[in-house]
Amino acid sequence: MSVHRFSPAGLQPHTPYAHVAVAEGARHIHISGQIARDSEGDPVGGDDLGTQVEQTLRNTHRALAGADASFADVVRMTFYVTRWSPAQIGDFMAGVERVAGELGIPQPLPPASLIGVDHLFEPDVRVELEVTAIAA
Repeated sequence: MSVHRFSPAGLQPHTPYAHVAVAEGARHIHISGQIARDSEGDPVGGDDLGTQVEQTLRNTHRALAGADASFADVVRMTFYVTRWSPAQIGDFMAGVERVAGELGIPQPLPPASLIGVDHLFEPDVRVELEVTAIAA
């Protein structure tokens, strides 16, 4: 399996993600929305956005590993964040950066969207992440 990530000339520069991912492989893997919960289902991170991002990425890593895949196979990430404002991008990216090496998250990130929403399914959930991957 191979994933080639890139940003063609003429698209918005200086983004923390690649604009395009081209993948070849036989298995399509769709990871449901992962959130900041531990293995017992208890909330992690309180109201701290960066800590919730970390745990959400760790859970996504576990889900990918369960499908015999990794972040190297990811072609799309969609983050949903409550109470979002552009001023929070530093906290958000700090959470990503703290676990990127540990989890093998490519830099720049795979194509990604960050969508601000009013609410997620429980009031303490600030971040939810859906992922699509293609693997051999």
